[in-house]
Amino acid sequence: MPLPPEGRVVIVGAGPCGLACARELDRLGHRNWTLLERGAGPGGLAASVRDPAGFTWDLGGHVVFSHFGEFDALLEEAMGADVLRHDRSSFVRFGDRWIPYPFQNHLHHLPPEVRDECLDGLAGAPGVAGAEDPDFASWMLAVFGEGVTRHFMAPYNLKVWATPAETMSASWIAGRVSVVDRERAGSGADDPAWGANASFSFPAVGGTGEIYRRLAARLGERIRYQVAAVAVDPDARAVRTAAGETLRYDALVSTMPLDRLVAALAPAVPAPVRAAAAELVANGVYMVGVGYESPLADSRSWMYFPDPEVPFYRVTNFAKYSPANVPDGDTSRYSSYMTEAAFSPSRPLARDGLEDRVEAGLREAGVIAGRPPVASVHVERIEYAYPVPTIARDRALGAIQPWLMARDIYSRGRFGAWRYEAGNMDHAVKMGIDAARALLSGAREELWRP
Repeated sequence: MPLPPEGRVVIVGAGPCGLACARELDRLGHRNWTLLERGAGPGGLAASVRDPAGFTWDLGGHVVFSHFGEFDALLEEAMGADVLRHDRSSFVRFGDRWIPYPFQNHLHHLPPEVRDECLDGLAGAPGVAGAEDPDFASWMLAVFGEGVTRHFMAPYNLKVWATPAETMSASWIAGRVSVVDRERAGSGADDPAWGANASFSFPAVGGTGEIYRRLAARLGERIRYQVAAVAVDPDARAVRTAAGETLRYDALVSTMPLDRLVAALAPAVPAPVRAAAAELVANGVYMVGVGYESPLADSRSWMYFPDPEVPFYRVTNFAKYSPANVPDGDTSRYSSYMTEAAFSPSRPLARDGLEDRVEAGLREAGVIAGRPPVASVHVERIEYAYPVPTIARDRALGAIQPWLMARDIYSRGRFGAWRYEAGNMDHAVKMGIDAARALLSGAREELWRP
């Protein structure tokens, strides 16, 4: 049922979803909303930071591309012409060579014996029948065979998810992983344009977070920073903050991680819903940015590293994204590389010495030539990085989300919805806009599903 005209909306989280929801409420003429953000500024996982040496870093790898006109309109409103356009140039490091991304589409670049093993595996792979619902480990073998799975898919995905593939569903795959047959893989032709991010945009200044800083500035003082929502009473329809303040609502839009929301709702939450929240799995990521006093001479956009001995799974050539990401915008003097390394309770990552391991890894993996002077090393720990699509996830969401919706609590966004396959910035923005429309008119949400 739509909100009454003066219905009070409380939004938790000033990331892409929460800000998009607030913006859409405003656009539709509904002003009675308040947005609470526990951090000191906007952006959430899409925020950017500037380190003391003057290098800008994102909280992990982001590129701007879109499946939705609503996101395109928001980007145009916030950034106008202040964006740079890029064609993707991405590679996988395999031994001593660079294989164009996606790995499985470019097997002809591999050493002959590895290439033949991968092609033979593809030829013998049985595929997945329509009625099957395999775990991710079984899916990899069924679709790619032993060679591609052993040399790339299995080691890389263990590094990025920090979760055993046997415990993950394969339901998230569509559009995220290139599926290739033996004939196409063996054709000897490169396939550089695969995927939605073959071309992408990036803010000319300020990193990805600039989009959301500008958007937040338009929304004004109804965004309250450094105000953490710590408890929710669904019967009284009230949010309590860490400072002890109580805010009443008619509808709550929460973008905090879903498991934390359920914890904040205790003791009102029934045992089956609490048990379902305990089934949700997330990993974390250390973003280690290394700035060099060395000219930008690298044309690659980003790189993948399946080798277990390399301390990161992905490296972004951040100075290439925008010169403004280095001090004074001077890429004739500086370059910068943003690395990501995942961790989880089942696959911990030692924090001590991480900076040294990463910088050495950049040189040993062939990203950096020689020993250029290091101008800066910056580390960010992202506690919630990827909502892991485990086998138990959909069953858990099926218990949690209907209970929340029955109480006018909309849990949306990357970790509010807890669906990796709908976890990009454009997805988060779309969910926020759809939630606002649903609140005001009862319109069906086009992206989110329980």
